[in-house]
Amino acid sequence: MIRLQGISKKFGDKAVLEDIHATFLPGKVNMVIGASGSGKSVLMKTMVGLVKPDAGQLFYQNLELGEMDVDQRNELRQKIGMLFQSAALFDSLTVLDNLLFPLRMFRPAPKAEMQERVAYCLERVGLAGTENLFPSELSGGMKKRVGIARAIVLEPQFLFCDEPNSGLDPKTSIRIDHLIQDITNEFQITTIVNTHDMNSVLECGDHIVFLYKGRKTWEGDRRLILNSDNEPLNELVYASRFLQQFREKAS
Repeated sequence: MIRLQGISKKFGDKAVLEDIHATFLPGKVNMVIGASGSGKSVLMKTMVGLVKPDAGQLFYQNLELGEMDVDQRNELRQKIGMLFQSAALFDSLTVLDNLLFPLRMFRPAPKAEMQERVAYCLERVGLAGTENLFPSELSGGMKKRVGIARAIVLEPQFLFCDEPNSGLDPKTSIRIDHLIQDITNEFQITTIVNTHDMNSVLECGDHIVFLYKGRKTWEGDRRLILNSDNEPLNELVYASRFLQQFREKAS
């Protein structure tokens, strides 16, 4: 579980986050959505400790991030998995070595044991047998799946996904959505997805936080989001003409 209490952040005179309260539970796909410039990227960076808030508290389970000592922060880092927007694979390393990298850094073990863990993670994302390929030999969707495999190789309790469907076709995007959802449910991970992809939101948004100009102005799930009376949220959800027509027919 991750809990935010009154998180605020300014850059100069510009307030980017203002008094954010939210709780993200394990076993659910928690989504942070909003238009560009709404503060969702800064919120994610704050949650993983890359940006220090000006005010508020951020709890991982019952430990407050700002009060953790060096050992506690290092232990927390090993419990966090990250899926980056571009997958962020090492181009000069094979798929095998990309997944071995965090294991060698944080959880060194006999070679056979680490390779077994890598093989399991690749099989879990549907990429068994790709160990010796390089990122240049992978499609965009395959790179994202390798990124997910690397993100879970350390068996994280917390998984952060930054725009996981960016640059993918609709069919591949749905596959990535379902994969994240299945892994979250199977391992009871606290998953945070930063996205503006409404297809993803409607497909697997178990818990959704909407940011508007740095403030949380709506919270709910995918069943409620289509019937909100929050106008800025509706402008985001019904941005496409197809969904506008859907809304008009439903009303």
